[in-house]
Amino acid sequence: MEEPGLDPGHDWWVPAVTAPCRDWAGMPGCRKGARYLLSAATYSASTRDYPAFESRAACLQWIMRHRAEIARAAPGTPVRAVDLARWMLGLS
Repeated sequence: MEEPGLDPGHDWWVPAVTAPCRDWAGMPGCRKGARYLLSAATYSASTRDYPAFESRAACLQWIMRHRAEIARAAPGTPVRAVDLARWMLGLS
């Protein structure tokens, strides 16, 4: 899957979560261990509309700035800054 607007020669960082249990409140109907990115608009688990950052530090700043909204939309699981290419390959 190619993401429009993202230079493939550059590392991009995105906020990601892993479902802590089956039918997790943050993504009803999911399986335990399902991986999701966070939506930039709703802060909920998603695979679309995610923010991409040029550095891990910028991604972590975004996570910290929106931590209250993220805690409400994606409860009970830690949010991590991950390399988008590695995440898409299932390596992180």
